[in-house]
Amino acid sequence: MSKSKKDEIKMYYGGIARRVSENANNSCGCGESCCGNNTYESLLYSKEFITGLPLEAINASLGCANPLVLARLQPGEVVLDLGSGGGIDVLISSKYVGDTGRVYGLDMTDDMLALANQNKEKSGASNVEFIKGYIEDIPLEDEFVDVVTSNCVINLSESKEIALSEAYRVLRDGGRLAIADIVQLKAVPDEIKENIQLWVGCISGALTVNEYRRILEQVGFKDIEITPVNIYTKEVIKDIAESKNLGAIYSKLDEEALDGAFAGAHVKAYK
Repeated sequence: MSKSKKDEIKMYYGGIARRVSENANNSCGCGESCCGNNTYESLLYSKEFITGLPLEAINASLGCANPLVLARLQPGEVVLDLGSGGGIDVLISSKYVGDTGRVYGLDMTDDMLALANQNKEKSGASNVEFIKGYIEDIPLEDEFVDVVTSNCVINLSESKEIALSEAYRVLRDGGRLAIADIVQLKAVPDEIKENIQLWVGCISGALTVNEYRRILEQVGFKDIEITPVNIYTKEVIKDIAESKNLGAIYSKLDEEALDGAFAGAHVKAYK
């Protein structure tokens, strides 16, 4: 990832972490339609997933779907969550793998790691470790984990093939990839694809379903399933833009071209 995009992403998500830590109200990167809100409720996670979690973990959720529905974690498994943010998916996973399992959360942003560790302490999870690093260069050994999860993060990478090949590398034979991500369902104007501010808001870095599948196959994954689950209408995309103070940019775009062009999707595959 180029320095400018990486720095922009770190700055944006670091700011969210600081606001959550300071108990300030915040709007999440993908809009309230695809992220947690400021209560113990979530549009993505049913109560069985978030009961008992620190409120700060829920408020810092920046996902686009619930990858743990796909993961079907079992006691004793080792899990890696890519771009773990405030730790919501890591802390949920820790409950499913139990004391005999282990969950690692990988993030590149210091403020998010600090928030995640605070949430770890509040939750009392003893089978969790948050580590600093990049999804394109995962600091774990080959064939180290049973499951790789992620939530609205792969789309942020400029090197998606490298990121997904790293996920493949750290998975054990028979391991599974269970992620939520943004996908592109139809062609969009070039200015969307090139706009860095909408990139950090999950939109302009999205792959088409066919391109996503091609990359997964190329790095070695099999039994691939990509299922759009949350279609983004023009109203949702407008909300995303306005929550990031990008309403002026959105007003210059073709609303009809954007309507239904993106979706939060479940992506599952096996090594």
